[in-house]
Amino acid sequence: MERIEHRACFGGWQDVYRHESTTLGCTMQFAVYLPPQAATRRLPVLYWLSGLTCTEQNFATKAGAQRYAAEYGVIVVAPDTSPRGEDVADAEGYDLGKGAGFYVNATQAPWAAHYRMYDYIVDELPALVEAHLPATAARAISGHSMGGHGALVIALRNPGRYRSVSAFSPIVAPSQVPWGEKAFSAYLGEDRRAWNAYDATALVADAQERLPLLIDQGDADEFLDRQLQPQRFAEAARAAGYPVTLRMQPGYDHSYYFIASFIGEHIAHHATALR
Repeated sequence: MERIEHRACFGGWQDVYRHESTTLGCTMQFAVYLPPQAATRRLPVLYWLSGLTCTEQNFATKAGAQRYAAEYGVIVVAPDTSPRGEDVADAEGYDLGKGAGFYVNATQAPWAAHYRMYDYIVDELPALVEAHLPATAARAISGHSMGGHGALVIALRNPGRYRSVSAFSPIVAPSQVPWGEKAFSAYLGEDRRAWNAYDATALVADAQERLPLLIDQGDADEFLDRQLQPQRFAEAARAAGYPVTLRMQPGYDHSYYFIASFIGEHIAHHATALR
């Protein structure tokens, strides 16, 4: 790994690393916040998955998470949202291709050659973090919108790998909304049965563990009714006996102003589980 940014922040360091990904077949970047406690001991890690159009920079520069990560002694790792490079397939529009990996392992051409963000997040990235940074194997996962979808799916599919999960404005049922239908048709093909492996509302019925799970959703979110529909997941979780805290936050939209307003509570949620 090559460190390409190194900035002092709340007594720790906000860094960005670059590396060659064997999973994605391209060069990738991810942001890491190392709180001051990391100077003397290994710390647990919160993985943050960003949404459509984002890179590793959005969360690091807009969420204000460093203050709380320093308070609780949690490393925060924020990867990019898709493979990058001239050889990587892309499409017109913001909701397919670069910046829109949807945290799946694509099976369809031309996407299958590089778009394996699920394996990257679950396996390659934490292996790098735990080998090269002062990180323990205690992990939590969170995200926003497309990244909230990724966080829920990855936590539900990997029992024993994470201590807690949370999401802001997640796409909870991508198989049933336009964003997900477009992405899954391209990446996974037209067989909707294959889509269930990446649909949190479908997966929760067979969840093998009960993680602390927190979802915040703004009731003024412009995508709430058409793309997000958190009640679908809440109802499926309730039917499965999976406890979930869904908080509808009045007046908040889909932006990072919303995330910045509640990120401290999410980091506290994870820090409790990571102790």
